[in-house]
Amino acid sequence: MRKKIKILGVEFDTITEKEALEKVEGWLNEKNKRKRVIVTPNPEIILKAENNNRYRKILNKADLSIPDGIGVLWASKFNRISKKQSIPKKIGQWFVSLAIIPFDPKYIRTEIPERLTGSDLTKRICALAAQKNKKVYLLGAQEGIAKLTAKKLKKLYPKLKIAGTHAGTPDKRDEDKIIQKIRKSKADILFVAYGAPSQELWIDRNIKKIPTVKIAAGIGGTFDFLSGNIPRAPKNFRKYGLEWAYRLYKEPRRIKRIFNATIKFPIKVLFK
Repeated sequence: MRKKIKILGVEFDTITEKEALEKVEGWLNEKNKRKRVIVTPNPEIILKAENNNRYRKILNKADLSIPDGIGVLWASKFNRISKKQSIPKKIGQWFVSLAIIPFDPKYIRTEIPERLTGSDLTKRICALAAQKNKKVYLLGAQEGIAKLTAKKLKKLYPKLKIAGTHAGTPDKRDEDKIIQKIRKSKADILFVAYGAPSQELWIDRNIKKIPTVKIAAGIGGTFDFLSGNIPRAPKNFRKYGLEWAYRLYKEPRRIKRIFNATIKFPIKVLFK
């Protein structure tokens, strides 16, 4: 039975990376025609889903929901320790729990044991696909980025079979053409990088139209990171929950998104 927790209405599996990959491996071994969907919500996605019932339902019916963001791990911890506290104590706990993250990253890993980013998840699944002779299809991102990502993945996993790549758009008018391309490729695994909520909505509408695809995952900006188009934050920034600071320094145009993830989201969690 799946162990899940809920943050502002969005459900997450409380499992380790190892357990998540064991699930994926089991799905690839299944002989039935069941489709499996993986989502990777972060604080921004949670905020988008909070007032969008349809989107929230799509996220919550996924077969695997993995937290892609330190903020999600923090919220899971805060919700537990602040339960039934008075408002003044809750506010004090809020400040303390946020301030402690850079000094003790393990502090927030009690409810959800690990954060698994879309980039890391994609690489791990591709490693499995290479072992099991399964084909992957890369859909989304800007023109040429998916192809560059495919080259990088092939370099990492020489036995990996890339069924195809396509930039495309989440526009419904393009769906039939894209679906036909994926069907012809006979891909087993589909990675969709249209960003939220477009990628999850696209998968929900179309996965049943692609017979060979067993697993579909919405992975946001993963192709940009894997291709090298956008550099990932250094490891220590990621470890200590400061990736947002690096991202703001490198891409100041993202200030609104970073504000939502680092200010608006924690406040919403506090006053939920």
